[in-house]
Amino acid sequence: MSTSYLNGQAHQLPRHRHLLANYQAEHFLFAVHDGVATVTLNRPERKNPLSFESYAELRDLFRAMAYADDVHAVVITGSGGNFCSGGDVHEIIGPLTQLDMPGLLAFTRMTGDLVKAMRACPQPIVAAIDGICAGAGALLALASDLRYGTERSKTYFLFNKVGLAGCDMGACALLPRVIGQGRASELLYSGRGLPGLEAERWGFYNRVCAPDEVLAQAQDMAHQLAHGPTFANAMTKKMLQQEWNMGVDEAIEAEAQAQAICMMTNDFHRAYHAFVAKQTPVFQGD
Repeated sequence: MSTSYLNGQAHQLPRHRHLLANYQAEHFLFAVHDGVATVTLNRPERKNPLSFESYAELRDLFRAMAYADDVHAVVITGSGGNFCSGGDVHEIIGPLTQLDMPGLLAFTRMTGDLVKAMRACPQPIVAAIDGICAGAGALLALASDLRYGTERSKTYFLFNKVGLAGCDMGACALLPRVIGQGRASELLYSGRGLPGLEAERWGFYNRVCAPDEVLAQAQDMAHQLAHGPTFANAMTKKMLQQEWNMGVDEAIEAEAQAQAICMMTNDFHRAYHAFVAKQTPVFQGD
């Protein structure tokens, strides 16, 4: 139960638990373990491309994350040694050539809504990237909060290779903020591949791992996040997103308000009492 104040009086609002552990995905693999949800794109024979249906299901899943009580961090990865080859040539690219402008706009808005849902969900998202990470797959990686890759992986923002602009699914807004304007411009104009070691040097990857360890290391980081102060983590993610549109003065004021809210949480008090007792705090996200 939570408390609401109406007409100066306290009222108890019902608390409806929303659990994703039993969610049955149709177009990818999905599992929840110890607070960490793992999304696995699972069409290895085609390097895990996206379809109209998987775009929509991923969008809806990340929207649902905002209400999930049993998920505190997310890992997204691909099966079979590749992350994601982007939109399926036969199932998406071909049909797009037959659509009219309203149909095309509906599609591009849907793909953008997936990125919006990933950025808006309160849980930190860790991408575990091996092999090919191309097109829309590169945007799934970019929309994540952390990216773990491998030396053999290669990321392509290849929209210009198919006659399209690089401004797809938020690429022109997100990529410069991660790697800088000049480097982002190079990738978006050229469509060239970004190898793993260069991706780490440029700041696109947080870490380069061995191929057989990248998923485990991403899940380990997600586990650490899931067992940290999850309310505060969600606030951090929200402020990282919101402050892109703020001046410095507005950002400092927004952070003052956000931090004051976090100081009202039980986790903040748990941390203080644990410090005094020389113990490790056990956060509970409230």
